Amino acid sequence: MSADFMATGQNEHVLRVLLRRFRNWRWQRPFWAGLFTMLGGVPIAYFPYATLSVGNVTLSMSTTAGAGSLIIGVLLVTLGFTMWFHHIVRVFAGIAAILLALISIPVANLGGFGMGFLLALVGGALSVAWAPGEPVLPAAVPPHTAGEVPAPPAVSVPPQAGPPAPPAGPAVPAGQPETSREAVATEPDGGRNSAG
Repeated sequence: MSADFMATGQNEHVLRVLLRRFRNWRWQRPFWAGLFTMLGGVPIAYFPYATLSVGNVTLSMSTTAGAGSLIIGVLLVTLGFTMWFHHIVRVFAGIAAILLALISIPVANLGGFGMGFLLALVGGALSVAWAPGEPVLPAAVPPHTAGEVPAPPAVSVPPQAGPPAPPAGPAVPAGQPETSREAVATEPDGGRNSAG
């Protein structure tokens, strides 16, 4: 195989390519904020409808706030997907997730026994705090062959100061002698006669 064939990545494993695409997709949006918000909505919506069986004892955790808990849980999951797929409205979605997490404390069994409340609160805060990154452009590096040490980048040196330039005065026609140029430059009225 040639080096060009291997450099193009045509023989990469499919799983590695999918993981790279997923990583690029994840870096362009508040991924963890959406995940925490969705995970926070699950216990809030689940616990009011859950029944726990221990041997012959059945414990029903359903409360009168079942519909409110279900609505809050579904909204939190929806806000998590919004953070992933419409990251432009991430600040709105984050604030809404924080408010729903706070409302879930009195409505939904203390916010899903604290688990859903904390996850939704962290997800909302991460969504509000997330900002898209600036793309990093690779620096231009000159190609070098194997075995060579690349040269360090060139450093620009400011030009050396020479003798000071003569002061600029009014333009003197090219045919006049040098003494008249000095006289024009040194006289206060530019060489005019004060009588005329």
